[in-house]
Amino acid sequence: MEKSEQATPNKTEKKKMNNKYLPLLIALLYAAELQAQSLQPAPRLVVNITVDQLRTDYIEYFAPLYSQDGFRKILQQGRVYEAANYPFSPIDRASAIATIATGTTPYYHGIIASRWLDRSTLRAIHCVDDPTHYTSPWRMQTTALADELKATSHGSPIAWAVAADREAAVLSAGHAADGALWMDERTNRWRSSTYYNTATPTWLKAYSSTAQQPTNAAVADMAVATVTSAAMGMDEITDYLAVTLSAVPSSTDTLSNWQTNMEPIYLDLDRTIGKLISNIEAKIGAQHVMFVLTSTGYEAESDNDLATYRIPTSTFKINRTANLLNVFLSAIYGQARYVVACYRNEVYLDHQLIEQKRIATSDILHRAQEFLILNQGVADVYTSERLLNGNNDIQKLRNGFNPSLSGDIIIQVKPGWRLLNEETQQSYIQRASFVPFPIIFYGATIKAEHITTPVSTDRIAPTIAKAIRIRAPNACSAEPLF
Repeated sequence: MEKSEQATPNKTEKKKMNNKYLPLLIALLYAAELQAQSLQPAPRLVVNITVDQLRTDYIEYFAPLYSQDGFRKILQQGRVYEAANYPFSPIDRASAIATIATGTTPYYHGIIASRWLDRSTLRAIHCVDDPTHYTSPWRMQTTALADELKATSHGSPIAWAVAADREAAVLSAGHAADGALWMDERTNRWRSSTYYNTATPTWLKAYSSTAQQPTNAAVADMAVATVTSAAMGMDEITDYLAVTLSAVPSSTDTLSNWQTNMEPIYLDLDRTIGKLISNIEAKIGAQHVMFVLTSTGYEAESDNDLATYRIPTSTFKINRTANLLNVFLSAIYGQARYVVACYRNEVYLDHQLIEQKRIATSDILHRAQEFLILNQGVADVYTSERLLNGNNDIQKLRNGFNPSLSGDIIIQVKPGWRLLNEETQQSYIQRASFVPFPIIFYGATIKAEHITTPVSTDRIAPTIAKAIRIRAPNACSAEPLF
């Protein structure tokens, strides 16, 4: 009896034994999971699709009208992140696409907008303008997915980008891609840049005209033609294709009859996405392709006259305000031209003059902020110093700011107010409304799942990088989504 009692561990001893082996069990399970992941081959092709101004609420509203192959398919069979957002503000097409490609914000990648003011010339420049090649990604200051893919495999992977416009094509392609294709605005013919190729690819000539096709259909057909002609996805080395489509209405008046205006756009997108996915899967095999779909996450400004509906609104004339600011600063520091330019809602100061007069930058910025905040229609004023030293409450604005490119002072007018520059006729209405959109991963070995946790688009690039086993772009610090 005594011998039997000694041989049988009591409950406390059993618990200690279980706790002792628990870390080992966890380690074994983790190792087994890693081994299972390593055994899964990387996709032969990644197709990264960005839809300009795509909205979740519109996708859902027109859902009963969709086919089985487009939105319905990827929403049911894909890994869907329902609450996506951009980690910076303001957003436009160029800054959004650059962030998807690089996995970082304008603070690092340098594409703060489609256009901004060049400090050296005080003239507006386009984000992909290039004096040598006409168009190139040379203003983008970090690597993109295609760059890392090329560098990792010594240039062996094939990487292309296709879009209706040049900024979307070039920014999604990055620096090292084989090429970027877009439609020429004047001729409506496909073209590329000598930055990528000194000569137009021979196969491109067969697809030179797109005059008879809707834009999204033409882009999708060119994307499939690129996969075929460039022999993408034909071996175990992962290739990369970036595609930009559009959900932009022909009229920015979407407040009235929005169902009538948006229905043909979303049904066209459904057909286009379905055809694009089906054609590529048929050529390469569904198990060998990973598709990613998301939005640029902003909405075009409305043309509606808000005053007609007795909505509080007025016009803030930034050029006049900038002139008054210069008079104010001259009264304090002596007569001079301290304000050299304004562009959109940004004010640029003369740094050389300020240095010559030995004025502390922090002092002049503080005084300018105090003056501007008193102007009618101004909601807030952000100086470069405030943005660089800001807390988390202005983190998104700081991420959208670039110290070497942005203005010294950013004026935020009140919601509903129109900001107008009478000298350049630049005009826009201030809005701070949220635009809902998803991030969807579909294909390869991805399991269907819907995730409601909010996620940001800078995590797309590291997720793709992890799936194809390459480094994330060099300014990307965000974690993969899975």
